[in-house]
Amino acid sequence: MTEFSLPPIQTTARDDAVLKALAGFVMREKLEPGERLPTERILAERLKVSRNTVREALTRWEGLGLVERRQGSGTYLKAAVSLDMLHMPLTLAGGNDFTGLMRTLEIRRALEAEAAALCAIRADEDDLAEIERKLDIMEEEFLSRAGMSSEEDWEFHQAIYRACGNPLFEQIIAAMHELFHRFWEHPLGVRDFGHASFPYHRTMFNCIAAHDPEGARAEALKLIATVEDDLKRGAANLKLSDRK
Repeated sequence: MTEFSLPPIQTTARDDAVLKALAGFVMREKLEPGERLPTERILAERLKVSRNTVREALTRWEGLGLVERRQGSGTYLKAAVSLDMLHMPLTLAGGNDFTGLMRTLEIRRALEAEAAALCAIRADEDDLAEIERKLDIMEEEFLSRAGMSSEEDWEFHQAIYRACGNPLFEQIIAAMHELFHRFWEHPLGVRDFGHASFPYHRTMFNCIAAHDPEGARAEALKLIATVEDDLKRGAANLKLSDRK
């Protein structure tokens, strides 16, 4: 018999195999978004891999917005999975300086405007009720705090992404969660950052509820334009401070 050697399995190939096996398990068990996955121990036993391997796979899924880990409760499926889905890890160079924030805003502008337009076309009555519920909470928080509330604002936009009919939007946004949240951390020293965007949340929703995709897109772009103005105002103020 002729001797031959096989190259070792590359880590990436092994990880992808585990992710595919995990996806197959979820499909066989007919788990739906919102349902809790079995524990890491049970998954490891079913997939015949180590618990550490399962933990790493779930960490990758969490980074892609496919699952959510809740302290003391377990791991929950956030989006449907399939055997043929692709895993696209994002490496994002962010920053709290003007250039970094503007780059992030350019991505947000493209995603948010298109998601709003698609949502206006595809959202049903239940979707609209949930989006408006999130909007009411956000508006109440804004008025009581006299300023934007990051989590309530984030949840409102997430409701739109979920209702746009394309799960890739929510997954991409989930992967950019940390970058997007920098807009609620008084970037560039602007204390009232984002306040000017407040009324456009309601006008954007009104267009979505009226199933007016172009109107929804236009209002989303107006919202983003106010954020850009705040960034430019903050950059200008920093330049003035440097000159003193």
